[in-house]
Order: sequence, then structure tokens, then C-alpha cells
Amino acid sequence: MTWVLLILLGLIAIPVTTELMRTGMSDAVRSNAPGEFALLSQGTTHYEWLGPERGAVAVCVHGLTTPSYVWYGMARGLALLGFRVLIYDQYGRGFSDRIGGKQTAAFFNQQLTDLLSHQNVTEPVTLLGYSMGGAVAAHFTALHPERVKQLILLAPAGMMQLGGRKIALTRDLPVIGDWLFLAGYPWVVRRGIAAEAHVPSSVTDIYELQQVETGRRGYFPAVLSSLRGLLRNTCEDQHKAIAAAGVPVLAVWGDTDDVIPLSCKDTLAAWNPAALQSVVTDAGHGLPHTHTDAVIDAIRGSRG
Repeated sequence: MTWVLLILLGLIAIPVTTELMRTGMSDAVRSNAPGEFALLSQGTTHYEWLGPERGAVAVCVHGLTTPSYVWYGMARGLALLGFRVLIYDQYGRGFSDRIGGKQTAAFFNQQLTDLLSHQNVTEPVTLLGYSMGGAVAAHFTALHPERVKQLILLAPAGMMQLGGRKIALTRDLPVIGDWLFLAGYPWVVRRGIAAEAHVPSSVTDIYELQQVETGRRGYFPAVLSSLRGLLRNTCEDQHKAIAAAGVPVLAVWGDTDDVIPLSCKDTLAAWNPAALQSVVTDAGHGLPHTHTDAVIDAIRGSRG
């Protein structure tokens, strides 16, 4: 019986032990990182400026699982439109710090506000948000409509509540939920990356970079924290506030997206009838890097 108990405890410990053995964020890891680092109120944030040194500022907010390099292809297109592009890694992803606390809307808003202040960005910006970044961008715009010239959403989260028993279990149960998430979600993410490895991308080696990300300590806990925080609720109030403030909105959707379904387009239309919307055919959830040219064309069209 003792041996059975020890074996059982060993099996239970595997997901936690695996997480602890992943590569931690350190100066050595950051030594080959592109861009710069800013020490902000919550921790160190990795960021990059791309495109011309002068021009209207476009700030790009990445999604739940893929860090700021998801914007590299988009940044080239935005630069051709005359934008100076700022991208950054949200906490728990890329080369930014792994910090504790629930990743709520206020958590993400603080990082973005701090970074803009650190970089002396005072003029209204074009704010782009992809997937979860769409929810981050919506919350920021609703709070600071005077700081956003145009809000551009790519397959944005926040249109619906996340459902499903597995998500509910990992999100709502302390300790047990953490264990279940660490035991199962890494496999789900890696399987998804492998399934998309054949899809052409405007970002060189993006699928290899995504696999590397899954081997970094703190990444999966950060994803779970976002599910428990920002992604727990919809952004209905925020989009209605954005509509009331008159901030121009462009939303771009993929017609075969199995993460953020195309039906969310109608939800946004109900919340903000003035929002311009564009659908990219034969596009899944990876819009910024799989259908970059189509997204840039939609942005160009929205500017008149």
C-alpha cells in the first residue's frame, strides 16, 4: 500500500515538477532577445519599435499564447502605411517577467499604460489587438478613448463567455484546477502548433518559436491566470462605451476560425453598430501572421 501511495504521489507531482524544470526567464535567456527592456511598476517588459523612426504610432497587443513576434509580418505592412510600430510581450509571455497575481483587465491596462508612459507616447495611437489582445485593447480604449485614434481588432476575444466543462474546471477550482491545467494544456497547445506547422506565415520560424515558448517556466500559469481574469467575462460594456465615445473601430475576422467563431461578428455589430467589419476568406485564427496582406488591405480600406 505504501508503494502504491508513493507511486500515486509521484504521478500527481509530474505536472508541477515539469513546470518547475522548464527554463526560467533570466539575463542569459534575454541576452539574445531583440528590442529593449523597460522596468515598469509591475515588472520588466520586453518591447520593440519597428518601422520608421517618425510617423503615427501603432501599438500592437498580442494574444493569449503567442508573444509579440506574432506581429512581425504585420509591422512591415503597417510601416508601409506610414506607422511607427510598438510591440511588447505581456507578462508571462516572451521575454517579459513572470509575475504573480490574477491577470485581470486592470492588470493588462497597467502594463500598457506604464509602457506608453515609459516611451513618452502621449499622442493618440492606433491600437491593434489580436485575440486576447482584442480584449486588452477594448478595455484600454473604453477607459482612455481620448488616447486611441482608431481601434483595430483581429479575431478579438471578449465577444462571448468561454464555455466547456474543462475550461470551467481549470478556471474555477483552486489547486485542482491548476494541476489539471498543467497536466493537460501543454499537450493541447503543442498539438495545435504541430497541426498548423504547414500553414504559410509572414513570421519566420513562428511555429518553432511557439514551441520554444511552451518550454519556459511561468508561461502556462500566466495563460491560466488570464483565463481566470480578463477572459472570464465578455467586453460588452467596453464596446458599448467605445461606441458611445465615437472611437473608430475596425474588426477583422477569419471565416474558418475555430477559436473565435465568425458569429462573434454579429455580437460586435449589436454592441457597436458603427464598427467597420471585414471577413477574410479561408482564414483561421492566425490572422496577423497567416493572412497578413489581407489584414493590411482591410486596414488600408478603413482609412479611406
